[in-house]
Amino acid sequence: MIAEFIPVVEGVRALVGDWEARLAGLDEAAITQRRNTQGRSVKQIVGHMADSASNNLHRIVHLQYGSDPLVFPNYSSDGNNDRWIAVQNFQDEDWGLLVGLWKYTNLHIAWVMENIDPAKLDRRWIAAPATPGSPAEEVTLREMVTDYIRHLKLHLDQIEELI
Repeated sequence: MIAEFIPVVEGVRALVGDWEARLAGLDEAAITQRRNTQGRSVKQIVGHMADSASNNLHRIVHLQYGSDPLVFPNYSSDGNNDRWIAVQNFQDEDWGLLVGLWKYTNLHIAWVMENIDPAKLDRRWIAAPATPGSPAEEVTLREMVTDYIRHLKLHLDQIEELI
């Protein structure tokens, strides 16, 4: 495994280990009624984290064999992540299934991060602009992996505030 990814991989696994039972034990009111500043419930935040893992997983895989730079949709730009949340109706999904999806998607992305080809670390993904009219951003595979844990913690902190 790439040495700089060890804290990310171990961090993802530790967070999953720390949070799985905690999430599973939350009552219905805690997961459905309380909303963060984005108007998301705990269920919707957990669904969004599963989406993030899935989208990052696809980018990590594509960056190791596809074109460089990789042009791949940025599901978080222009409000699309809220569309993903709505289309998948996380608010009404079975909580046990949603927690399992979050858990196993994150454990799998940790596994994939462990197995990244070091020769591919500088390959780039062209991220669509966060707002229309702003420039596109280039993100390397290395940057994508090292930033993953920050994003995961950000959303777990949002859940912490709600519970």
